[in-house]
Amino acid sequence: MLFSSLVLSTVLSKLALAANQQVEAIQFQNFGYSGSYNQVSKLDNIYSDSCSCEVNKDPVTFSGSNAPLNEEVSVHFRGPLILNKFASYVSDGFTYGDDNSGDWNRLSYYDGSSGTSQNVTFLTRAGQNSSCLGLGLTYAGSDGISKADSATVLAENTLINSNDEFAIFSNISCGKSGYGNDCGVYRSDIPAYHGFYGTTKMFLFEFQMPNETNTDSSISNFNLPAIWLLNAHIPRTAQYSNNVNCSCWRSGCGEFDIFEVMNTTEYLNLYSTVHDYQGTDNIESGLAAPAYIERDLTGTMTGGVAFDSNGNAVVWVSNSTSFDQTVQASSVNSWVKDVSDSVTTAMASVSAAASSTSSGKKNDGSVYKPSFIMNLVISFLAIWAV
Repeated sequence: MLFSSLVLSTVLSKLALAANQQVEAIQFQNFGYSGSYNQVSKLDNIYSDSCSCEVNKDPVTFSGSNAPLNEEVSVHFRGPLILNKFASYVSDGFTYGDDNSGDWNRLSYYDGSSGTSQNVTFLTRAGQNSSCLGLGLTYAGSDGISKADSATVLAENTLINSNDEFAIFSNISCGKSGYGNDCGVYRSDIPAYHGFYGTTKMFLFEFQMPNETNTDSSISNFNLPAIWLLNAHIPRTAQYSNNVNCSCWRSGCGEFDIFEVMNTTEYLNLYSTVHDYQGTDNIESGLAAPAYIERDLTGTMTGGVAFDSNGNAVVWVSNSTSFDQTVQASSVNSWVKDVSDSVTTAMASVSAAASSTSSGKKNDGSVYKPSFIMNLVISFLAIWAV
């Protein structure tokens, strides 16, 4: 037992050092798999106590590079955070590491300093509350969190605080709500917009993540800023719901956390995590890369995430990142290659999605979300404690 304890201590110490590696680039290889998820097919009496949701009888199947996030995604932000710039891109064939592969064409752009907003719609969860769906989406005011009557551009240097959120969609309106339609089923009283399409796509950000100045640490998600992607079906029905039939999230339609502080003890560590069923049956914890990007509390951070045509998803921070109308493949590769350190995580090859009947939900501040390090500790305790 003493030998086991010594070995365990040594292993955990080395794991902690490896898991806590600070880097400037994080790569997921073999990203995307073949699976299925349940899409919402019906919403009933959403503002009454009898509120209910139904999913389609035949699951939606997906496969290929970056699946299921080869579908349209929305981009989400949680404070404390200031968004200075944002851009989305698509490419015909960018391959990470190949300077001669496809260049990137900009589809959307926001610049707070100039008030520029191209193919961008800011939405926030300031709508009517539903017992089974939660708060609905509305247009966001210039402060990012209040309700507006029409599309409004986020004001320059807007700071959102802990647990405050806004989202960015395209400016392409959805057609009529209905299963099988362009945006599927969505809440009838929300401004419904398409997300950002493309198997090979990229998102760039210039942002700040200062320390929370509010001293009330009882606030949900206190000092846990984040930038992440969701399958665009999710927020149009229910981003935070205990009813698994009210969103496709639980069944694995896709989430990618780009930059996220996961707990208050590691408030300087920004992790990248995949939430689907590729190589795991625990969608709550997902698969986090075994490293972090340092959160700058006083300066501006610039970086992004690129999903290439071969199933490589790369997250980075680099002051060289630019928001040009056209970005060459060699430029993106240089932004990643020129960083001081990086880490690569190979995703498991999966031919079918795992199933889950849990009524849990994506973390909205009330659900504990363990860090990657804690998951490693628990796993090795189980192995060595015998």
